[in-house]
Amino acid sequence: MATKTAEGATGGTEAGTEARKDDETTTAGLAEEQTAEEQAAGEQVPEEAAEADGGEAGDATEAAGGKAPSGVGQGAGAVVSAALGLVSLSGGWIGTVASAREQLVGQLRTSSTASVATQIKEVYGDAWHTTALWAGLFALAALITGVVVLARPAFGTPGRPQAAWIKSVAWAGVSLGVIGLLLAVLKYSDALLGLPSTG
Repeated sequence: MATKTAEGATGGTEAGTEARKDDETTTAGLAEEQTAEEQAAGEQVPEEAAEADGGEAGDATEAAGGKAPSGVGQGAGAVVSAALGLVSLSGGWIGTVASAREQLVGQLRTSSTASVATQIKEVYGDAWHTTALWAGLFALAALITGVVVLARPAFGTPGRPQAAWIKSVAWAGVSLGVIGLLLAVLKYSDALLGLPSTG
């Protein structure tokens, strides 16, 4: 009987030990699974945060790129100013046509019995003044366009400098405009290449 009791006690002890080992194994497995899940969640959060930050940075860059002026309009204005300045020095095709028309009108209005001074004034003088007038208009347009291009950065995006070539071309247009306007005034007032005297 004593032997059976001892064997029963030993069996119960072994069973209890095995049960405890099973419980410890189960607990350790659950703990490892929870740790793995936490690590996976921790890795996902920084990735999502990085993606969100990258998206916001990209949106900000796109917004900034969309609002930044390209300077194409200023460059075109500078080129137009220089072209108008060159035309003002030569009078241009419009000035030539207007001068020829004025000369024809003067011939039609002047009789053959008019004095030489009158014929020169009506036929050649008015035509010369018409050429000077159109040259002055082109010079004034070149001057105004160049000044507007040079003053544009003051009313645009702060901290964005104007391209050097735009400034150079605009200043060229302003200079040509000033020279053309001065020459036009001198020609129109007969101070430069005035009509010949008939006296």
